[in-house]
Amino acid sequence: MDADSDVALDILITNVVCVFRTRCHLNLRKIALEGANVIYKRDVGKVLMKLRKPRITATIWSSGKVICTGATSEEEAKFGARRLARTLQKLGFQVIFTDFKVVNVLAVCNMPFEIRLPEFTKNNRPHASYEPELHPAVCYRIKPLRATLQIFSTGSITVTGPNVKAVASAVEQIYPFVFESRKEIL
Repeated sequence: MDADSDVALDILITNVVCVFRTRCHLNLRKIALEGANVIYKRDVGKVLMKLRKPRITATIWSSGKVICTGATSEEEAKFGARRLARTLQKLGFQVIFTDFKVVNVLAVCNMPFEIRLPEFTKNNRPHASYEPELHPAVCYRIKPLRATLQIFSTGSITVTGPNVKAVASAVEQIYPFVFESRKEIL
């Protein structure tokens, strides 16, 4: 087994965060009173609304900015955001769905081997930082992709990036480096 051989790694997307604007002022009190599955946080000035299908949670501000979290793909995030905009339209607001943008993707990937973290950190020093007293994982940043990877000794890697494409290429880039530092099976 060498680093160049094609190994199929399953990248499981656990959360997609997206933002959109409604281009109208939203009355949070009206949403709280008339909407379904709503939590009104008056002290913070926002409303949390949950959709069941797709399973997303939206944070709604009176300015018309909406942040949706909990989707498991970019398509599901857009579908959920559009569904939420339609729900707000049904409550009587003049909502126009604009400025949709995926801002964050969280994914998990399991390597088929365990990783020696001190050796990995030493070999990739400027990009990797490992503080075992503070956190059990190595934090590895890939600046051009704007991706951050948390690499655990079990071989589990948590990837945070701006979109699904960046997350996939981050895993492709990190694989040869973690392969160098894998634990040998006796």
